Amino acid sequence: MTDHDTSGPARKPRAFSVEEQHAPAAKPKPKPEKQRKPSALPVTVEMTRTEDDPFQEPKAELDALTPPPAKPRSRRLTAGKLLLASLGFLAALAVGIWTDALITTLFDRLPWLGWAAAVAAAIAVLALLVVIIREIIGLRRLARVAELRKDISDKAKFATATEARALAGRVSHLLAANPLSARGRKNLDALDDEIIDGPHYLAFAERELLTPLDRQARQLTLNAARRVSVVTAVSPRAFVDLAYVGFEAVRLIRAMAELYGGRPGTIGMVRLFKDVIAHLAVTGAVAAGDSLIQQVVGHGLAAKLSARLGEGVINGLMTARIGISAMDLCRPMPFAATKRPGIGDFMSDITGFASKDGKTRPDD
Repeated sequence: MTDHDTSGPARKPRAFSVEEQHAPAAKPKPKPEKQRKPSALPVTVEMTRTEDDPFQEPKAELDALTPPPAKPRSRRLTAGKLLLASLGFLAALAVGIWTDALITTLFDRLPWLGWAAAVAAAIAVLALLVVIIREIIGLRRLARVAELRKDISDKAKFATATEARALAGRVSHLLAANPLSARGRKNLDALDDEIIDGPHYLAFAERELLTPLDRQARQLTLNAARRVSVVTAVSPRAFVDLAYVGFEAVRLIRAMAELYGGRPGTIGMVRLFKDVIAHLAVTGAVAAGDSLIQQVVGHGLAAKLSARLGEGVINGLMTARIGISAMDLCRPMPFAATKRPGIGDFMSDITGFASKDGKTRPDD
């Protein structure tokens, strides 16, 4: 075997471009798009309001049923009041002339009958004076409660320690006859030597003095609403419903006034009742729409209760609104440190009571 011949001229190295041989074809450049000029949309987009949301929380509906805080109406001289005062004065003169003629005639016939009539007339005049004095005291007491509530509302955030103690002392004096305020008055007396700023002292006074009374006021309202619900559910006539609702409303407002130290007379009670009803009428809380109430009451309840029991629940809610407004007008301090009651605080009790009563009654 012979060896391979490697002799000969050497080959120079060369470079080969791989990219040139295997490079892909160049992509055509895209044509620039024509930009669209800005223009206004012909349709206006409107967002759904919260109150139109069909899945809104029922708490908002309950807040809508709760009336805003009530305030006493402004007292002014009107033509109607002048007419009533003039007619009352003429009626008093007529009664006086008739009484004088009657006594004179009895003296001419039988002297002892004349003396008996004179004594009876004197007793009637004394009784009338006592009634007038009591009515004036009752009106003055309501005015003092309203004035105290206004003073506290104006000075609650900026009162000094001296002013706060003076206002709390007025509230304590007003509630001195109520045994439910005894513990609160004792706790206030224990802070006589303490240094507390005015707003915090008023907040403490509200919690200590009025929390037991607020609890009792809630129970009074709840009991009245329950009675209205049951009676109006079983009553056969609409005028019976109206009469009983009015009776319970008057009794509830009077109980509220006495609870918070008002104790009005007959005229004061009429004025307070007019203030409550006028406030509810202005705010639309007396005749709340059936659709709004059914959204709250009708979720699962209308299918279980009869139509009469459903009306009873609605009347009970109306009574609860009257009780809330009466609390605003009779309470000597506005709601600040404690929460103001709402319809939601009575809803479960009223509907639960009606549901329990409806289980034992056949549907209409």
